[in-house]
Amino acid sequence: MSDNRKLKVFLPLLFALVLALGMYLGHKMPQTRNSDSRAFFRNNKGTIQEVMDLLKYNYVDTLDVATAQEEAIEGLLSHLDPHSVYIPPADVQEVNEDLDGNFEGIGVEFNIIRDTVNIVNVIAGGPSDAAGLLTGDKILRVNDSIVVTGKEISNEKIRKLLRGPRNSTVKATMLRAGKEIGVTIKRGLIPLNSVDAAYMAAPGVGYIKISKFAATTYTEFMEATRKLQKLGMQKLIIDLRQNGGGLLDAATRLADELLDGNKLIVYTQGKNSPRQDYNCTRPGVFEKGPLAILVDEGSASASEVLAGAVQDWDRGEIIGRRSFGKGLVQEPFDLNNGGTLRLTIARYYLPSGRSIQKSYENGRAAYEEDIANRYSHGEFLNQDSIRPVDSSLKFKTPAGKVVYGGGGIMPDVFIPFDTTRYSQLLTELYTRNVFGSFIYEYYTANAGSFKQYKSAEDFNTKFNVDNALINSFRSFAGNQQVKTDKLSPGDLQEITLRLKALLARQLWRSEGYYMVINHGDKVIDRAVGTLADQK
Repeated sequence: MSDNRKLKVFLPLLFALVLALGMYLGHKMPQTRNSDSRAFFRNNKGTIQEVMDLLKYNYVDTLDVATAQEEAIEGLLSHLDPHSVYIPPADVQEVNEDLDGNFEGIGVEFNIIRDTVNIVNVIAGGPSDAAGLLTGDKILRVNDSIVVTGKEISNEKIRKLLRGPRNSTVKATMLRAGKEIGVTIKRGLIPLNSVDAAYMAAPGVGYIKISKFAATTYTEFMEATRKLQKLGMQKLIIDLRQNGGGLLDAATRLADELLDGNKLIVYTQGKNSPRQDYNCTRPGVFEKGPLAILVDEGSASASEVLAGAVQDWDRGEIIGRRSFGKGLVQEPFDLNNGGTLRLTIARYYLPSGRSIQKSYENGRAAYEEDIANRYSHGEFLNQDSIRPVDSSLKFKTPAGKVVYGGGGIMPDVFIPFDTTRYSQLLTELYTRNVFGSFIYEYYTANAGSFKQYKSAEDFNTKFNVDNALINSFRSFAGNQQVKTDKLSPGDLQEITLRLKALLARQLWRSEGYYMVINHGDKVIDRAVGTLADQK
């Protein structure tokens, strides 16, 4: 092997060893909180800097040190659990915005259609709304000189142009009804809501959809719950399906609103992290009424904390399919290069004492294939196909119900995956974005006709997808090379429902969408029925 090849192999290993030493020493410090670790790494970076200087000034060829260092970090983390990850500097802001529950920008949703940026939604009350932007406007130029049309544009490039510090301005040239107009938009703080919908699913039964656990989730949940209580809510469904988690604190604060007394919600503990208990501390907004939590294989981490606490205290019914199985706690450590190391520092344990973290002993590849294996094994369709859980991982709730650790939250009521909603034709329509493109063009051409509907509830009750709309969609799909001449009754029903739901989203965003798309949802129907039997 040549010296050059040897160096290329050796460098990542060297960086990994240096980083490992730094992490080891960092955890031997009296405190390991983020601010302390930052100071430690800043003041003790000599070896890493020495290696980088040697490469910079002495190596025979030009070397991208930053790339080599990132590869070394990834190599080191690959020997840890699957949730210890390195976030490159370019991605840190987006990750933090998602957890903060907001970002600074102009407040629009856009889509690139035929090499042109189209505004598909304007956030009500946001900066673009105040500047007079409308759904259907097309962005031609930004800041007078930057052309944003053509094959070279991308979603990422547009986001970078439109986002910026609050109170800064962006000038844009728009195309509206064939005419160019100039607008100046003052950027502001744009919410990234985590409570996607809150409405009455049945008389006396409230429904709240939570998509993630962020800094604003608790406030959003409280507002949603109080709104529903004013509408007569006595029973509650919380939908955590496909909620991948987020901030542990947000989940425990919600659990405190559902559990009474000073009950233990969860505790965390690790080799270098002493046990920390999270208990209820105050009277909750919904401690007594019948409660159902909806979960599936996409419900993970903070979602499992909330669902698990409810299950372990016999507070409500868990309905759906087995959850993901993530019971590890990460802490972010800011790095000198602007990146972030999200390092697993502890496990969390539910009130019964169980950990629901699934095994990762067979490596990351096997871990990532777990959900696909569940599907191929038949677990999505048949509860009896769920692989046996080690009997040593059995725990009991105060009421004597057996619960399990070691692989997610097992639902109290199993509901199989609804395969009828994902036929080959429907899957093709989804993957080619035929629904989204059609709805955008149809809505912009007929926006005036929707002004008669005053609320999402009004639209849901009164609007019907007629044959003319179906035929227009089928014609559009044909132009997109998707044949719909052999629609099954099930496909037609799903297409009708999705068209209505996406139109509702154009008008009332996620609240309108879920109010429509949940019609006929077997998991929600079962939850409503289960709660109806409870007093």
